[in-house]
Amino acid sequence: PKKYKNISNDQDGRRKRKASANKALSVFKAALNQAYQDERVLSDEGWRRVKPFRKVDEAKVRYLNNDESRRLINTCDPDFSQLVKAALLTGCRYGELTALLCSDLNIESGTIYIRESKSGKPRSVPLNDEGIEFLTSITAGKNETDRIFTRADGMPWGSSHQRRRLNDAAIRVGISDVSFHILRHTYGSALAMQGVPMAVIAAALGHSDTRMTEKHYAALAPNYVADTIRTHLPKLGVTGDQNVIRIK
Repeated sequence: PKKYKNISNDQDGRRKRKASANKALSVFKAALNQAYQDERVLSDEGWRRVKPFRKVDEAKVRYLNNDESRRLINTCDPDFSQLVKAALLTGCRYGELTALLCSDLNIESGTIYIRESKSGKPRSVPLNDEGIEFLTSITAGKNETDRIFTRADGMPWGSSHQRRRLNDAAIRVGISDVSFHILRHTYGSALAMQGVPMAVIAAALGHSDTRMTEKHYAALAPNYVADTIRTHLPKLGVTGDQNVIRIK
């Protein structure tokens, strides 16, 4: 239904599709340029005129503050609230969380094991004390082969069950532009603002290197140059009172 359509997410989807089109165009142009250099075509004028979409690769970082995160968790139904809280505590994708088995939680090491990720590579995600306590409590009494997260009726979460529920919850608490990807951004942004190295954030999020991590979170990290200037730049000492008389 139209009332559940998230305009911001739709705009972000268009941006991503344009970015994909730019990548395809780049490969296509490279092949055509090679053909032109090999004298298999007479002119390169046709594709030289085709311009890529502009400003589609710029990083867009939207994250929730702590108050928004708490309100969102509290307004969700209990079964879905567990997923939202886990996303904020781990930075994991929706599909990664819904696939977790109780055997993937290692209390001794304080980690969860992501067997299947978007990159195709497994990874272990460290948990803080709150995350360990939370996952320990919701897996208590379950078998190792049971899923950690299920719906209230005991059935597994489907691939798109989160969209309407998350959108409804966001509307109830007056938060716009929320998706599981935003919850993932919230996790990464929180770490970056605490000065966690980009390589550590990349490893936790499952990025193959730090390029994607730096693209999204480097601007949020404490900046030595900016912090030094703010600390040492002398104040002007100008008050609101000015010895100026307006000429009538």
